[in-house]
Amino acid sequence: MDKNTKVLALKYRPTNFDELIGQEVVAETITNSIRANKIPNAYLFTGIRGVGKTTIARIVAKALNCKNGIEGINDQKSCENCICESISNSNHIDVLELNGADKTSINDIRDLIEFSRYGPTSSKYKIFIIDEVHQISSSAFNALLKILEEPPEYLKFILATTEVKKVPVTILSRCQRFDLTRVKTSELFGFIKKIKDKENGNISDEALRLIVKISEGSVRDALSLLDRALLTLDKNKQLDLIEAQKIFGYSDKSQLIDLFYLILKGEEKKVIEIYRKIYDQGVEPKVFITDFLEIIYYFKNINSLTLESTNFSLNDEEFSKIKEISNDIENQVLILFWQFTIKTLDELDIVSNQNLSLEMFLVRLVHLSGIKKKDNNIKKKNLNNPISTSTNLDFREDKTIDQIKNITQEKKSKPKIQPNVKGLDEKQIVTFKDLLEVCIEKKEAKLKYELEKNVNLVKFEKNIIEISFNENLDKNFVKDLSLKLLEWTGERWIISFSKIKGEISIKDKEKNKINQLLDSVKNTEIYNNILKKFPDANLTDVEVEKKKDEK
Repeated sequence: MDKNTKVLALKYRPTNFDELIGQEVVAETITNSIRANKIPNAYLFTGIRGVGKTTIARIVAKALNCKNGIEGINDQKSCENCICESISNSNHIDVLELNGADKTSINDIRDLIEFSRYGPTSSKYKIFIIDEVHQISSSAFNALLKILEEPPEYLKFILATTEVKKVPVTILSRCQRFDLTRVKTSELFGFIKKIKDKENGNISDEALRLIVKISEGSVRDALSLLDRALLTLDKNKQLDLIEAQKIFGYSDKSQLIDLFYLILKGEEKKVIEIYRKIYDQGVEPKVFITDFLEIIYYFKNINSLTLESTNFSLNDEEFSKIKEISNDIENQVLILFWQFTIKTLDELDIVSNQNLSLEMFLVRLVHLSGIKKKDNNIKKKNLNNPISTSTNLDFREDKTIDQIKNITQEKKSKPKIQPNVKGLDEKQIVTFKDLLEVCIEKKEAKLKYELEKNVNLVKFEKNIIEISFNENLDKNFVKDLSLKLLEWTGERWIISFSKIKGEISIKDKEKNKINQLLDSVKNTEIYNNILKKFPDANLTDVEVEKKKDEK
């Protein structure tokens, strides 16, 4: 095939270590090992699609077999009758490339092992490159174990996979593993810009940045998108960001920022108008949702980010706009929006018309009113089911829906729960023990059980309880406890979940105390004398004798 007719991903595929981008550490390590003649029996390359796994495998095969040594692969013309070119084209008899998806059975691996008995024909090493190796069967993996560990001197294996977790540990331990990273955005941008210039493409830098963003660190994806852009390009016109967004089906971030701002203002009609413009541009509903999640992330974390760290997703104007708007938004709102958007992403798979589902999603966000601004009214309009900005919030699906209901219904109903402190002698709840005593007095057995059995206390302050919990905690615990505390004290309490483990539960403390008592009694002389007379005896419980002055 004429090189000029090849797709860009093949035309500009690296042929030596110097041409690789983003994998300098891997290239240097392999180069040093070959120069020192410390070559492993098997290499394993893992990483996302398009970062160079198969490419590096071919380069390694060339480096091991080039007649002029590892330096010779940089200049194929210096080799007379060299095999480097045939290895690059995947048609050399001693370098066999296999696809793990095709060769999955144990019989395929047995044929491979049988073929390995014969030495190379015209090269130093016979090399087996197995791509997507995670797809071969368990029995096939077992058949590979012995030959991977002790192959003939002339035989080398190079394995590649996108899902290294599916490769058995016994295989991994026999390979020298290299994890290929995503290519950095700035490096990938410079790479495709050079190729754009070589192809005489008239594409703006903003459009190239969009290609880099969509490719997510994959060089092959970036080249494929660039190829598509060049084919669509009008020779008399530059491909700018707006045209690129139409080609690739991506919405302008500024539109999403305006949409988000209108949602916060409660402008339902304008929100729907902007969304329909985005939809008419050909943006897929799931792409819209993921972009919307990205915008929420930027609003939440904009103060800890720099323009460069947004990976070309935002320009200067968009970055500044998000930073300005975010100052007036509570973190609770953004966290709630995030959870609600994630839930909507799941709903898209069960709705026939995803466009209508998204419009209703936006309408529901508009009506999540009452907690939009950072002012004194927020404290008055708190949720019946308080949430915390703790680092490890437990947003279960049912709880999130309850929170949303509370927000939307608060204006209409505003239920007023009168504090009921009758019988408490105006006693305030200031400690965890006080809370348990009130549960006993109010006959709230279920709450008391959850507090003693399934709750680990992290912090207890006035109107603030921070806890960790086990998997047995009732999903309505926070809501029930919040309502009861409001009823008993006349004040709202914030109950948050923490990633700190906290104290052990009260029941566990009691169990440990009993175990300590049992251990101490078992060490006494009386107990040992009893065991001598009754060897089968076993101590099951200990009762502490009360003092005479105790009732």
